[in-house]
Amino acid sequence: MKHSNSALIAAGSMALAYPRAIQAFRPRADASEPARILAQLQKDWSDMTAKLPETIKAQVDPLVTAQVEAMNASVAALQTELDQINLRARARDLNGGDADDRAATPAARAYASAFNGFFRKGDGADGLNALAVQAALTTFADVDGGYLVPFEVEQAINRVVINVSAVRDLATVMSISGGSYKKQVSLGGAGSGWVGETEARSETTSPTLAELEFTPGEIYAEPRASQQILDDARVDIANWLAEEVAFTFAEQEGAAFVTGNGYKRPRGIFDYDKVANASYAWGSLGFTVSGGASDFTASTPWTALVDLMQSLKTAYRPGSSWLMNRATVGRIRKFAATTGEPLWQPSVQVGQPSTLLGYPVAEDDNVADIATNSFPIAFGDFRRGYMIVDRVGIRVLRDPYTAKPFVKFYTTKRVGGGVQNFEAIKLLKISA
Repeated sequence: MKHSNSALIAAGSMALAYPRAIQAFRPRADASEPARILAQLQKDWSDMTAKLPETIKAQVDPLVTAQVEAMNASVAALQTELDQINLRARARDLNGGDADDRAATPAARAYASAFNGFFRKGDGADGLNALAVQAALTTFADVDGGYLVPFEVEQAINRVVINVSAVRDLATVMSISGGSYKKQVSLGGAGSGWVGETEARSETTSPTLAELEFTPGEIYAEPRASQQILDDARVDIANWLAEEVAFTFAEQEGAAFVTGNGYKRPRGIFDYDKVANASYAWGSLGFTVSGGASDFTASTPWTALVDLMQSLKTAYRPGSSWLMNRATVGRIRKFAATTGEPLWQPSVQVGQPSTLLGYPVAEDDNVADIATNSFPIAFGDFRRGYMIVDRVGIRVLRDPYTAKPFVKFYTTKRVGGGVQNFEAIKLLKISA
């Protein structure tokens, strides 16, 4: 992660600037803004859908096509802004709604105060672990492993991570205190049969169990600041640390949840073996095809989406969502059935996502683009299908020695992830 040292030590500059990507996630002061965005989104979408039937005619007017493209860009921008507002509204629940209450306890306040002294000047390190135990932040002393950051710092970091990673928002998130998380999965297979009232019952086969293990890998950032900045009481140290490491953590784990290879990091959804859905077997993800060698079919592109949706077992559909990147959403937004009716629909109220064929759409730019043999879309119940494992706590080590006159803060978080139910997720492959 790159840092501007001059920004940290500039005379008279006490406020540290937000990175541009993080500024986008900061709450707006105007409480009416979401309603205004929603109203404009619905108007632009209404104007766009009025033009869509013309785009599926044999002879497409270039002017109409240009108008639809412009409207589509406006709809995309407004929907993205509304999605970010929706994510912020859900962030507290996703991070554990009792965090504010825990941070307000006397023990937690004492730990936060001691941590602030340690962070600024290295004072009071010997007593931090004892205070951490009292604040229920940890049940063991781990001086060499660093000190847990206070609740409010960890929550600030996690909030931005959720805004960047769509998979974290969709998946099951499990907090653990050990080195890994194991679970048993029943693959079925128990034998049965029909018998008469007095007939003998023969022994049947036993169901098959599979064990899954999720081991967190360590993600780190190492921001640094001058001692002059740390000595200035007007600088909010908690916010500074959160801002410095949040986007790095967000990018790294967000990419791993989608494409990670599982080595010292989560294993991503799209890294698993993929097989045609007709040949699906546990341990791999089934896929259907787009119908075109490098794209969707020109005449009826939407049928590939219906095929993908129908490939998922009925039991998983009620909680299902679409997962794709922004460019793919923009492409699909222009799909219309032969009757001219669009498949994609914008949010109908604040707090609700856009939908495709009636199911929510999640955007994650780590997902592949539309290209030959790529997998640009996933559909499924990701809460049942994918698990994220967080090791409790974000830790920080203070190093005032190796980069004088700066103090480095080696900040770590342990996170793992992987598919926990291979039936619950299906993929679309661009292939004929």
